Amino acid sequence: MTEPPVLLRDRLRAALPTALKARDRATASTLRATLAAIENAEAVDAGSARAGAIEASAVGIGVAEAARRELSEADVAAIVRAEIAEQERAAEVYDGAGHAEKAAELRAAAATLAAFLA
Repeated sequence: MTEPPVLLRDRLRAALPTALKARDRATASTLRATLAAIENAEAVDAGSARAGAIEASAVGIGVAEAARRELSEADVAAIVRAEIAEQERAAEVYDGAGHAEKAAELRAAAATLAAFLA
């Protein structure tokens, strides 16, 4: 019986402790930022919540909680691609400003993320 494929988010999460144990700060930072971007995309839009009178408020455990959005695997992959594109754009800016070392770091971060999409 074949095992279901491991989700992209799970692979990113699993790589984080490995990077931390290896003391690979650049990879750990890249993974943390990408996981944060995924979690931010799941957040519920706060614009729909309105404050009202206390006496009109719902009462009980959990009534103020809202379910997070569920992202598909394609949504998560799109977020990772967007993070890669952002890293590459920033690297170009650093190259143009004469900061080749920082540009190389950003390109390495983009390559790290690209490896998860392969």
